[in-house]
Amino acid sequence: MASRDVAFWKEAINDEMDSIMSNQTWELVDLPPGSKPIGCKWVFRRKYHTDGMIQTFKARLVAKGFKQREGIDYFDTYAPVVRTTSIRILFALASIHNLFVHQMDVKMAFLNGDLNKEVYMEQPEGFVLLWNENKVCKLVKSLYGLKQAPKQWHEKFDHVILSDGFRHNNVDKCLYSKTCDDYMVIVCLYVDDMLILSDDMKGIIETKRFLSSTFKMKDLGEVDTILGIKVKRNSGGYALNQTHYIEKVVSKFSHLKIKDANTPFDSSIKLEKNDGRSVAQLEYASAIGSLMYAAQCTRADISFAVSKLSRFISNPSVEHWKAIGRVLGYLKNTKELSLQYSKFPAIIEGYSDASWISRVGDNLSTTGWVFTLGGGVVSWGSKKQTCISHSTMEAEFIALAATGKEVEWLRDLMVDIPFTANNVSTVSIHCDSQATLARAYSGVYNGKSRHISIRHEYVRQLIQNGIISISFVRSSGNLADPFTKPLTRDLVRITSRGMGLKLLK
Repeated sequence: MASRDVAFWKEAINDEMDSIMSNQTWELVDLPPGSKPIGCKWVFRRKYHTDGMIQTFKARLVAKGFKQREGIDYFDTYAPVVRTTSIRILFALASIHNLFVHQMDVKMAFLNGDLNKEVYMEQPEGFVLLWNENKVCKLVKSLYGLKQAPKQWHEKFDHVILSDGFRHNNVDKCLYSKTCDDYMVIVCLYVDDMLILSDDMKGIIETKRFLSSTFKMKDLGEVDTILGIKVKRNSGGYALNQTHYIEKVVSKFSHLKIKDANTPFDSSIKLEKNDGRSVAQLEYASAIGSLMYAAQCTRADISFAVSKLSRFISNPSVEHWKAIGRVLGYLKNTKELSLQYSKFPAIIEGYSDASWISRVGDNLSTTGWVFTLGGGVVSWGSKKQTCISHSTMEAEFIALAATGKEVEWLRDLMVDIPFTANNVSTVSIHCDSQATLARAYSGVYNGKSRHISIRHEYVRQLIQNGIISISFVRSSGNLADPFTKPLTRDLVRITSRGMGLKLLK
């Protein structure tokens, strides 16, 4: 209230209170004997456009949910959100089938949830009613900050949208689809951010009309930004980039004197566990978290580096910090890259790879897998294996089994999407190990590999059931290669382009 923006903040506070009162979120009552009210506080935040300009001044009244007691004030708190993999698949399908993609935002989403437990709260600061100072707010609807608020909101949205003829996706409960005579429509929900896809504008208009009749909605028109990811549509399809986010992260860690780099990880550096004193451990964890968001959304090319560096998060050293600076330098140098999708190819393709025992003192290999659709990656992973492999072939087979698990999830997701339900074929997985291919198609069990016998049988079952087929690819053409080890500059460029990471024309 002492800042020069006081007029904007007061307007934001009044907007918040108007929404709360019009929603009949609470009623003033005397505190029942034996009950304790929880407190509340105002949280202020400036929201920015992707270009850095101020979008809105936001004031939020938040309940002090940390004072709630489990089993008394709440029970279950789990609320699902859509996977970023699902979002990428939707944009790939939108590019392939030339779909319309619009965006909506639910105003005061958590206030829509109905509470099934009695919760009492102190009156908010600045809005204590005269002559009723001793009364408390009995919450009728959910409020931000309550432990059960996300769960109650999702249950309410779930009930409402299913009543309009939508149905769940079997593997992602935040994807809803509906098929009508003249259009098909998909709704994708991430807390209060919503994507609506359809092959006809009529489907989008009718869905918007229905949602606006039930909730207070903000129509954002054609999709522009989702979860901090900038979306651009061109004649070829959709492109996703995180240029603004990368600039913010690089600026946050500018004290590291970041220099441009052509690769995310220096192949000549062998990082070891730090047995000495930790160097800025909390800040290191923050840096890993920032990089991880980019790696999980659009920048698959830094996945291996982030996975590797996150293993030293408990006790980082100066060398680990230098490696962090290297990743940031690479992102700074390639911040304009976008994950681009086009009309072809219209089928999912997979790549699997493994690196066998990458350093002394660590006997676990690294698994890498990646799937492409519409010319861009939609799913990928770089993970340390959980069991010891005795050979390169065994390491590759463990990676192949992990890739197979992701194939099953992707197929189940696609089967429940109207635009692809009747066009889900066997997924081709490319592997650069002839020995692994021979083992996968062999029905003979070798007792020497009994510790991976379950994985062996699992992969063979996937092949027999027509879920996957495995083909050989040279290492130079294996897109999963950068997920298992550091590559040279030229190979980084080639594989990044193969994954759909390109400069927008």
